[in-house]
Amino acid sequence: MAAGVLGPAVLVLAVSTVSCSQGSFADRMDLGVCDPGGAGFTTTIDNPYFPLLVGHEVVLEGAEAGGDLLVRITVLDRTEDVAGVQTRVVREYEAKDGTVLEVSHNFFAQAVDGTVCYFGEDVDIYDASGAIVSHGGAWRADGETNVPGIYMPASLEVGQAFQQEIAPGIAEDEAKVIALGRVTEVPGGTFEDTATLLDRNPLDGSQGEKVYARGIGVIVDGPAEMTSYSTP
Repeated sequence: MAAGVLGPAVLVLAVSTVSCSQGSFADRMDLGVCDPGGAGFTTTIDNPYFPLLVGHEVVLEGAEAGGDLLVRITVLDRTEDVAGVQTRVVREYEAKDGTVLEVSHNFFAQAVDGTVCYFGEDVDIYDASGAIVSHGGAWRADGETNVPGIYMPASLEVGQAFQQEIAPGIAEDEAKVIALGRVTEVPGGTFEDTATLLDRNPLDGSQGEKVYARGIGVIVDGPAEMTSYSTP
């Protein structure tokens, strides 16, 4: 879920003075807050920039390589035990020109300080006929080689860098906060005080920007922009 299939693009209406260059990912946040051995994890996720309450849904649409993209992110009334922690299951459905590309089920829990921790994802990748052909990128925090990452810190500061996926050789996405305080316009509305993150995949060198709005979550993911959302 961290990088998705979408390329880098962002539409910004106005920009505050709070911003920074992309810079280095070398100085990353400590992952200790997401240690499965810790206490206080909850599936009631109310992080300001990444709320995941049951029934919450965000729909993004856009165009890529001549096709129409659809991304639907839905918080399910379902939990999954991963590494001894109860996690909230979030389904991400991705389609192009009406044909499903990928469906993933992602596992999140909120730490006691409000950090959203990412415990992995199950992935189904489809071909044009609708058959599942791969589970590429799937991983779970097994407590050995794979461990939970930080998907969204409890509070954001420009320059923060953090690992979102820690599954060596399979999923290693990382993110960095590159701007705060922007006003961002998308088809679904105009949102103040958004956060812009640079996502990078060290395995293939790809990177792109995502924009998150308070109380909603992601509203821009590459060429896909939020067209509608619903909250419980």
